Amino acid sequence: MDRVLKQSFSINYNYDIFFTENLFDISNRTFGDFLLQNRNPEFKQKVLFVIDESVWNSFPSLGTAIIHYFEDLNTIDLIKDPVVIAGGEYCKNSPACLDAIIQAVDNYGVDRHSYIVGIGGGAVLDLVGYAAAISHRGIRHIRIPTTVLSQNDSGVGVKNSVNYQGKKNFLGTFTPAIAVFNDFNFLQTLSTRFWVSGVSEAIKVALIKDLAFFDWIEKNASALTQHGAQEMKDLIFHCADLHLTHIRNGDPFELGSSRPLDFGHWSAHKLEQMTNFELLHGEAVAIGLAIDVYYSYLIGNLTEDQAERVIKLIQSLGLPTYHSLLDSAEQREILLAGLLDFQEHLGGRLTVVLLEKLGHGKDYHELDFSLIHSTLDYLKICQSNLKNLHEVS
Repeated sequence: MDRVLKQSFSINYNYDIFFTENLFDISNRTFGDFLLQNRNPEFKQKVLFVIDESVWNSFPSLGTAIIHYFEDLNTIDLIKDPVVIAGGEYCKNSPACLDAIIQAVDNYGVDRHSYIVGIGGGAVLDLVGYAAAISHRGIRHIRIPTTVLSQNDSGVGVKNSVNYQGKKNFLGTFTPAIAVFNDFNFLQTLSTRFWVSGVSEAIKVALIKDLAFFDWIEKNASALTQHGAQEMKDLIFHCADLHLTHIRNGDPFELGSSRPLDFGHWSAHKLEQMTNFELLHGEAVAIGLAIDVYYSYLIGNLTEDQAERVIKLIQSLGLPTYHSLLDSAEQREILLAGLLDFQEHLGGRLTVVLLEKLGHGKDYHELDFSLIHSTLDYLKICQSNLKNLHEVS
């Protein structure tokens, strides 16, 4: 006779997103108070920092500031030698970067009661979260995002990953950080290219969830290109809030096939690979949004004016809506193969979010390749017209 033991339990995840400036100034107690309030008096907790190399170089006093900051935290044992790794997709493609973090965990005896703190862009945070999740079956990790995109999107989510066998995010976990600290000061050294690229994720979530937010982005597009603008602080806060609301009320560990927050991403992920990651993620998403928005028009969900409105907003921010690589029929076929990668990532059923209307997304399970080609033809003309306009002016 067959026998069955049934088991069921649930785990609550709680984490806060702190918005601050000059996080490691000794007068700013936000980070220290968090560690003290969450300390385990039975253990001497250790803190290992993993820092994006570009951040390390842009803020040469960061290491010293962290050491000084921890001088009054007597109950916390700071590991004074941070792991500094190259950022961008390189670190997610490099087994050596993952090994460096795991080796530091082993060398310094970082245990499950301790913390690994990642400081950097989204790729570094993905890697750090993955390393923390697989070391000792889970070390607490803290995220300190340093780009617009990671502060308003990836850094506040629950996903961690590395690339494997040429496939983006093939290895990964759903493991929330124990806390996220968004320090606006870290954004001040970003180039204009990196500054504006993060806005694409805000446009994405606005298009599928909050039309009023889209209107706001459109109204403040010019201000959003200016470094240090209050409007960027507001955008990051509201975009992060929308992402948290989705995670809280949706399918946080993506057990189903619907992934509305991946609107515009089926082509974006493939474009990143096709350009050998020369395209920033936010730039690839901008192109992906343009593709999916115009496709939504071609299937009758939007008016042409609505589609053009979105595309013009993307362009007004200095973001691309097309890449010359897609002039080639062969390269277009490679892009379309990205749908198969996307389908595999979802567990076998293709699910792509398109716009049912501005402010509301809808799942689709098949796409018309001929309409995608028509979309790319249109976006090529748009990009060419924009280029000619800039040359004349």
